[in-house]
Amino acid sequence: MTTTRRKFLATGALAAGASTLAAPAVLGQAPLRWRLQTYAGPALGEHVIKPAIDSFNKIAAGQMQIELFYADQLVPTGELFQALQRGTIDAVQSDDDSMASPTEVTVFGGYFPFASRYSLDVPVLFNQWGLNEIWDEQYSRVGVKHISAGAWDPCHFATKDPIHRLADLKGKRVFTFPTAGRFLAQFGVVPVTLPWEDIEVAVQTGELDGIAWSGITEDYTVGWADVTNYFLTNNISGAWIGHFFANMDRWNEVPDHLKELLRVCFEQSHYYRQHWYWGGEARLRVEGTKMQLTTIPDAEWAQVEAAARVFWDDIAKENDTAKKVVDIFKAYNAAMDKAGRPYRYT
Repeated sequence: MTTTRRKFLATGALAAGASTLAAPAVLGQAPLRWRLQTYAGPALGEHVIKPAIDSFNKIAAGQMQIELFYADQLVPTGELFQALQRGTIDAVQSDDDSMASPTEVTVFGGYFPFASRYSLDVPVLFNQWGLNEIWDEQYSRVGVKHISAGAWDPCHFATKDPIHRLADLKGKRVFTFPTAGRFLAQFGVVPVTLPWEDIEVAVQTGELDGIAWSGITEDYTVGWADVTNYFLTNNISGAWIGHFFANMDRWNEVPDHLKELLRVCFEQSHYYRQHWYWGGEARLRVEGTKMQLTTIPDAEWAQVEAAARVFWDDIAKENDTAKKVVDIFKAYNAAMDKAGRPYRYT
């Protein structure tokens, strides 16, 4: 990928305004062209998005082409929603939280503390427990098409110093998601927001003490395992909740058969991540040589899980939509607990 944000800006494309960038394609004119930006950098993007885009472009056979841009190449990640809504870019792969979505479900994007235990919980919640309908309603109101949701990896700490007790988290400057940082602050964590591509250097220079952004697969893939020494096996969520979105006008221009192809390719992307992360999390804990595993005792970690339920109740008070989502999380997890093995191990 040779296009950079600097080069993009230098062309004057952004300065020309959204109307120039997003001039609607004439129906029936081929190929339709989309620009999709992901939250992920190039190394991670090779797994979490590029295979799906390559497949779509190949199968679309010249009728439509998607140009893929990685983290911050066209716009900063925190401005992805605004750019998508304006039509500056046509589609986005991100969580709600990172792209600063103005919807009432934004707080649940990324890692909502302990909402899921396993990655399969996410598609079940969206496809069988009503979350798809809630997300569709929220994004339709703001001119954005919510195409689909999927699971990524669990959220763990990767740190320079070992974490053996909750007290070891106090004062640690950690790169994490906005909602995760809000939750973890009560345990002394100092959330830090930086551009994704700056994280590795920030750990090396001491600006960051650690990262709570991913599981161990991602730590190895993007280079964070090279600058951190320890991996905490306790997690604050079983899976990241991420999505594919499109500008509603651009979506409506796409013929039905290509819309279906988009859905199928993005669902395949969700499936790929299910097994890529699931296998990698286990393999790298066992075979990985770059990070030493540490664990906070279960009895002490139970304090964090209990605090998460209080956090849920606080979020539920913010608006009716938040309460509806929290109620679904509560009912779903209660059902999984009652179902027992293999759905939940107690």
